[in-house]
Amino acid sequence: MSDSLIKTYGPTPLVEARGLTRYFDVGSGRRVHAVDNVSLSVAEREIVGLVGESGSGKSTFGKTLLGLHNKTAGEVLFKGEVLPAKYRAADYQRLAGNMQMIFQDPYSSLNPRMTVGEIVAEGLRLHAGVSNAMARERVAEWLGRVGLQPDHMSRYPHEFSGGQRQRIGIARALILEPDFVVCDEPISALDVSVQAQVINLLGELKESMGLTLLFIAHDLSMVRYVSDRMAVMYLGSLVEIGRADELYFDPKHPYTEVLIGSNPEPDPELERSRPSTAIQGEIPSPVNVPAGCRFANRCPKVMEVCKSVTPQLIKLRKIDAVEEGSEREVACHLYT
Repeated sequence: MSDSLIKTYGPTPLVEARGLTRYFDVGSGRRVHAVDNVSLSVAEREIVGLVGESGSGKSTFGKTLLGLHNKTAGEVLFKGEVLPAKYRAADYQRLAGNMQMIFQDPYSSLNPRMTVGEIVAEGLRLHAGVSNAMARERVAEWLGRVGLQPDHMSRYPHEFSGGQRQRIGIARALILEPDFVVCDEPISALDVSVQAQVINLLGELKESMGLTLLFIAHDLSMVRYVSDRMAVMYLGSLVEIGRADELYFDPKHPYTEVLIGSNPEPDPELERSRPSTAIQGEIPSPVNVPAGCRFANRCPKVMEVCKSVTPQLIKLRKIDAVEEGSEREVACHLYT
């Protein structure tokens, strides 16, 4: 794989979520707590990896960040500007050229009734107001940049493999040359060999365009490889944030420890010999969120305080950190 995704980043947030919350009403006065009071910033030209089990709220957070879901509470800032709680058509029109999303499923995210040329050019026609001739020229250029052929414009999505469809989705998101892109598990539906190709493609495009990415994925080793920082989400809340290598090799939160420990080893001998670290129990219902720490019923280090008092993210300064100022944020009573 290419090293082009590894990038030094600056301190100024390009995108920032402050207490971002998104609930879904399910009737009878009940709510799904999909994202609950999450604060996270992404600096310019930084890649932040967001990890957690299925149902932890990662994708909902990414979509709420972009305004695809309305915010229940909290706020999102882009380049220091507080974005509206509920987007109007004019807001989408204004922000589409700056913030885009690459969706998870390359099979359902492309309209089967539209040609590839129409799919990739749609953003240009809606938000950039370019002529048909200019749109066609730009689409041909971008198909070439993602490893496809200009004559693919006349074909339909069903004529392509999963990896090729994801390349089409990448071209569609990046043709407007946005500053910030949410990658919502862009490789999870692909074969391993194709995953590497897509990761390398994103790396090349990030290097050439100076992109800032929120990279959502299940594969922790892949997220560590591509990310500057990692954030771990459990049941709608963040439990740990830190530099990718530090967090991966020295996890602080018990959930992060178990999550990384359950990541399979590529060496079959090592995988067979290591002790089982599977997470015990079931993730609580996001409708009936338990009091205290949300991980308490599954935590191997649970204490009595964990069952009643909700831990807040606190900063842990690593004294022996390689880089000065390296910090870890952890929401766990073990550190308070």
